Amino acid sequence: MKIVIVNCFDTYEHRAELLFHAFQEKGHRVEVFASDFCHIEKKRREGGKKGFRYFRTLPYTKNMSLQRLYSHVRLSRIIFKTIEKQADTIDLLWVFVPPNSFAERAGKIKKKYPRMRLVLDMIDLWPETMPVNAWKSVFPLRLWGQIRNVGLKNADFITVECNLYKKTLGSILDGKRVETLYLARQPVEYKPQLHLPDDRISLCYLGSMNHIIDIDLIGRIIRACKKHKPVILHMIGSGENRERFIQVCADAGAVIVYHGKIYDRKEKQRIFDSCHYGLNIMKGSVCVGFTMKSVDYLEYGLPMINNIRGDTWEAVERYGIGLNWREGCFKADDGCGRRHACRAYFEKFLSQTHFEKKVQKIIQMAE
Repeated sequence: MKIVIVNCFDTYEHRAELLFHAFQEKGHRVEVFASDFCHIEKKRREGGKKGFRYFRTLPYTKNMSLQRLYSHVRLSRIIFKTIEKQADTIDLLWVFVPPNSFAERAGKIKKKYPRMRLVLDMIDLWPETMPVNAWKSVFPLRLWGQIRNVGLKNADFITVECNLYKKTLGSILDGKRVETLYLARQPVEYKPQLHLPDDRISLCYLGSMNHIIDIDLIGRIIRACKKHKPVILHMIGSGENRERFIQVCADAGAVIVYHGKIYDRKEKQRIFDSCHYGLNIMKGSVCVGFTMKSVDYLEYGLPMINNIRGDTWEAVERYGIGLNWREGCFKADDGCGRRHACRAYFEKFLSQTHFEKKVQKIIQMAE
């Protein structure tokens, strides 16, 4: 088969790579159409990857802006115009959504070229995952969601990043074939060398310090932990709310160790091995069932303090991979007994092997 994967964000490039290699190993001809703009760094991509074709994208500086919305709409027009020119030769089109305009454009091409199979991969839900409850029913945001939903109706198959998305989309998915395809990683050798402090609770926050994490709740968690022992907080990452995040956590009584951005696996493991828990905390208005940071925590055997409902909350309760935050009745232990459960959960549900088996099942069902 000739397969084209379409992805807008470097945030999900790893998922595109997993798909690329899964298809290639089965003998398919695969190409990834991607943006040349790095969403995380807000800058133009430097260099490329074999099998990836990059499309010029208008830059933007803020995550919530008309500038970003226009950039996505323009990119979708350019990419799908290219796809339409070769649609007769494409057997499978696998499109990451959002942007919602990707779903709309892909759906139109599918209607025009019914032979081509279309899989829409829901890696996020806009506007549902946005922390703006009061505005989600307002016409512009409601229309934004409807643009995506029209595309979903034309898909041959829909994958969702977590089970929560199935529940959220509800009747929109009626009559459609849907499968949950979790985030995944290629497992590497895991050799923990724990050096946990006995005299304090050591926490870690990994990831973007942006508008969707619940900074005030993290402050309350620190205060709850501090009732039992002093708290040290390791921060890995950056973002537009970094300074406020640091200030709130310091005011709550934590000693802050800011590491900046870390990509080296050994260095990340060293920090995680000094922490009792990783923080997996977002605003309650955000519709997310599983986060990329939680995959990191689990891969490195670090239990979570979690407030995310849906898939992660259920996994914490069922598999003992951390503690779910409950206001007014929370107490953190040293988490040592949970570390093995975390790595076991990762290997069973979030490994590359599990991912590839699911992908092959989806291809068979989409045929």
